[in-house]
Amino acid sequence: MGKLMIFLCFILSVFPADATENRRHIHVVRRNSKKSHRGNTVAKIWIEENGQKKIDIAWSELTADEEALIIETIDKHWDKLNQLIDDVFAGKKIQIKKIK
Repeated sequence: MGKLMIFLCFILSVFPADATENRRHIHVVRRNSKKSHRGNTVAKIWIEENGQKKIDIAWSELTADEEALIIETIDKHWDKLNQLIDDVFAGKKIQIKKIK
């Protein structure tokens, strides 16, 4: 798993196998949680469509308020997240961005 960003109690991540998917997306992991859809993943959020910014929730176990905060954070840091995703898919070591 490629950890991209830590935000509040969430980790925004990608999986190297995701490089072949049609739309770029981020997995949201709730830190220290054992109850979730897949492992600790609590949401999957699309961040683009056809190379253009388009943030959509694929599925989520988050509250509406949590979803809104995460979408706002993804929107604000969209360019940086895409660069980090490119680096992960290229096999580069990245520095996890921490947002307060």
